[in-house]
Amino acid sequence: MYSEKVMDHFQHPRNVGEIENASGVGTVGNAKCGDIMRMYLDIDDNGIIQDCKFKTFGCGAAVATSSMATELVKGKTIQEALEVTNKAVMEALDGLPPVKVHCSLLAEEAIHAALWDYAEKHHIKIEGLSKPKSDISEGETEEEEY
Repeated sequence: MYSEKVMDHFQHPRNVGEIENASGVGTVGNAKCGDIMRMYLDIDDNGIIQDCKFKTFGCGAAVATSSMATELVKGKTIQEALEVTNKAVMEALDGLPPVKVHCSLLAEEAIHAALWDYAEKHHIKIEGLSKPKSDISEGETEEEEY
């Protein structure tokens, strides 16, 4: 069962689309479930995320977590955006069913992938950011599978 917030973000997703000439673009997926998420960031010269958009191919929970993730990072600094975890996304949505937790991980990784792309384009290192996986199912154990 999904929370009202999950249903709202699925039925009325915020920040859908692309940003032309985005500062950073990150694409991640989960081969096991087939979800693919692309996050676009527009970051100003002060390192503030002015805009964030997404395109997601996946289930309702994937769309809802993408939508919420864009809301959580907009207006934040790069460092603050880096601290948006899958747990924060889930809490903002009033929870997810256990079999859909991977969607929130996808949202977190999409933010990190877009920040990584931004860092690469600007030849900078973002403290605490490591190269993201393109497939979040990499390294999962049998127990984490659904």
